[in-house]
Amino acid sequence: MENLSRIIGEHVFFHGLPTQYLDLLAGCAKNARFEKGAALLREGEEADWFYLIREGRASIETSVPGRPAVTFETVGEGDILGWSWLVPPYRWRFDATALEPVRAFALDGACLRAKCEQDHDLGYELLKRISMIMAHRLQATRVHALDVYSAWFDASEGVAVR
Repeated sequence: MENLSRIIGEHVFFHGLPTQYLDLLAGCAKNARFEKGAALLREGEEADWFYLIREGRASIETSVPGRPAVTFETVGEGDILGWSWLVPPYRWRFDATALEPVRAFALDGACLRAKCEQDHDLGYELLKRISMIMAHRLQATRVHALDVYSAWFDASEGVAVR
């Protein structure tokens, strides 16, 4: 457990987190591997994991009815994936697919929520860190949406173009 705590503590997301919290988090962690093309998350399914990406890349996508999924961000080594385990109703809001083999630490969402309920300081630390990720992903989605919809609108005229 001590070794896993140290390795988790080296991940940029947990940089500076006190050792006692790293020990608690390590108790919720396991190694995870995904082959190229494998689903890490599927929109609407139960959000039960939080991933610390150690190696590989995955696309974060959203479904568009009648069209292929739209990728709005790619995550890789040093990134995290999955914040929906923290927000009721604990369902994934996006899809994520391995673009190449992915190695990660998977932290059990129910275990993490229980640890946060027991130690509100830990919960607050995680919430602050995840809020920064959520803000970043919201901005990435906004920028991507502007790119997608700019093809549909002529900015100088404000009229739809086809």
